[in-house]
Amino acid sequence: MAEFLGFETRRLVLGGIVVVTLVGLIALVFLPQPVPVDLGTVERGTLEVTVADEGETRVRDIYTVSAPVDGRVLRLEVEAGDDVVAHKTVLFSIEPSSPQFLDIRTRSQAEAAVKAAEAARALSQADVERAEAEMEFAAAELDRAEALAQRGNISTSALDRARLELRTKQAALETAKATLRVKEFELERTKASLIDPGTSGTPTRTNENCCVPVYSPIDGNVLRVLRESEGVVAAGTPLIEIGDPSDLEIVVDLLSTDAVQVEAGADVIIDDWGGPKPLMGRVRRVEPFGFTKISALGIEEQRVNVIIDLTDPREAWQALGHGYRVEAQIVTWRGENTLMVPLGALFRSGDRWAVFVVEGGRANLRHIEIGRANMESAEVLSGIEADTRIILHPSDRVADGVRIEERQPA
Repeated sequence: MAEFLGFETRRLVLGGIVVVTLVGLIALVFLPQPVPVDLGTVERGTLEVTVADEGETRVRDIYTVSAPVDGRVLRLEVEAGDDVVAHKTVLFSIEPSSPQFLDIRTRSQAEAAVKAAEAARALSQADVERAEAEMEFAAAELDRAEALAQRGNISTSALDRARLELRTKQAALETAKATLRVKEFELERTKASLIDPGTSGTPTRTNENCCVPVYSPIDGNVLRVLRESEGVVAAGTPLIEIGDPSDLEIVVDLLSTDAVQVEAGADVIIDDWGGPKPLMGRVRRVEPFGFTKISALGIEEQRVNVIIDLTDPREAWQALGHGYRVEAQIVTWRGENTLMVPLGALFRSGDRWAVFVVEGGRANLRHIEIGRANMESAEVLSGIEADTRIILHPSDRVADGVRIEERQPA
């Protein structure tokens, strides 16, 4: 009997152990597991607040060379990138253009003008002949008067009047001849209006006096050739842009709400320009005049141009040229030894900012007050200390008091 009781006792003990083990395993299975999270640290450092936007490089002083006169511009010999020397390099030459075609009415009017000019010349020729006859008569009268004066048959005043009459007729003859020359020139001019294209006496290009050479106004490079082919142009037509590519500046059109934060002399970080490392620059001027620009989404925006000078040596950005795209970050505020929290750790809790602090393997909600911020970090004004471990990008599984564990890199 005693042996039977001992066996029953052992069986009960073993059964209890099994039950307790099963209950423990079940509890362990259903016990909440720690949430894997990424951790960061609140630390002190330099915080820079910037406004960023796309910009474009441009030569500081661009000279647009235009046609000085109407005419036919010959094909340009210079190309973009060519070096030019002030007042020595010929950019292009302009020769007189051919006359235009005449329609029926214009030709009839020109032919009538030619006939009128011929009649006017004939009238002037008749005036010349009349003046010559009158002068010859006055000369003969003077000869007779002088002969009579020698014999004392006429007075001295009569002799003087004969001389005056001769000089008057000589002057009238010269006037008539001059009028005849004017009429001949007018006839040539009216005949020139009948010249058709291809039949004119236009100077050939072998004549050095036929063309107007246009020289480079500065030392530099040809930035852009606006017209390469030969053709007729009007005075003032832009043909070439010239500048010095070593004298670059950057223009960034900021939103007006961002531009009010920028001051002349502010540091600028220029990246995403294609080079191995960012460039440094400085704001030279914030233009006082804003303009409207349509965004890619079709929204009207008020923009302001900010002009930036490159402060790095020429060797660092010599690959840049006119009209290249860059990304500019303009520093509007810099704080030294600033307590900073990663921006990815912040979230809104009610109407306040908060973070999850790691304490004893659990996430604890902590409200904090922040100041200025950039795209990576925010300034901590109160609510947390340096070197505090915090959770980055907390998911909806993270709550106050939840067990957490640091996610291991894959």
